[in-house]
Amino acid sequence: MKIWLDGKLVDESQAKVSVFDHGLLYGDGVFEGMRFYNGRIFRLEEHVRRLYDSARAIILNVPWTKEEVCRFTCETVAANGLNDGYIRLVITRGKGELGLNPYLCPKPSMFIIASSIQLYPEEHYTNGLSIITCATRRPAPAALMPQVKSLNYLNNIMAKVEAIQAGALEAVMLNEQGYVAECTGDNLFIMKNGSLITPLISDGALDGITRAVIIELAEKLGIPFIERSLTRYDIFTADECFLTGSAAEVIPVIELDRRSIGTGKPGPATGRFITAFRELAMSTGTPFH
Repeated sequence: MKIWLDGKLVDESQAKVSVFDHGLLYGDGVFEGMRFYNGRIFRLEEHVRRLYDSARAIILNVPWTKEEVCRFTCETVAANGLNDGYIRLVITRGKGELGLNPYLCPKPSMFIIASSIQLYPEEHYTNGLSIITCATRRPAPAALMPQVKSLNYLNNIMAKVEAIQAGALEAVMLNEQGYVAECTGDNLFIMKNGSLITPLISDGALDGITRAVIIELAEKLGIPFIERSLTRYDIFTADECFLTGSAAEVIPVIELDRRSIGTGKPGPATGRFITAFRELAMSTGTPFH
């Protein structure tokens, strides 16, 4: 496997960062996860734009242009001879001194991985997921901005641990007011009375790229869309529920906290979104060959 690391494609065994890198020491950095299908990177420009927004929010000056990062990403995928897969693009604060001061890190570091990923077993895309609500809350926006895809994912990991220990693969995370924010790594949607509904970004949800795609597809499919605060009750009483994310794509949810959602099976609207998303992903994107 070839990894792009600070300007060079290197073998996986040579892709190393310093133990003094602040991304490793303090989770100080940003990242993006992207998919590529059929020789094209899906929504590459949108992902890179969000990467730069995250970097700006944490005062991380990226020494490469957006166009260069797009080109480096394409080169990395092509170098690995892959046609379909997953990309992880990471920018750390770089090597510095011990201590929190980010201004002691003179130069950021960037690496790009192109590989494969399977977030959930394939049968769950057909049969749906059973998920739980976890006790771990999403940090308040004033504490840690949810729009920033930072390397500090301990909050999400602790929520994922709760899900796994409860025998589930995913968990709903609430904010401190008790409203639904998102899941540990995915955005959440419900269908109710013919409308598509998803939590507000201000309630702690990531402004997901796949989330935006689903909203676009709702308009094309003629499905009304609403963005508002949601509670667990709204999910319990929904007609359908599904999750979205670059790694997860679109996956149905059939149960929350042992309460069946709708008929207890993936619903027809969810199926329409899965089909429309896959058609779009397989036919559009930035060619990398």
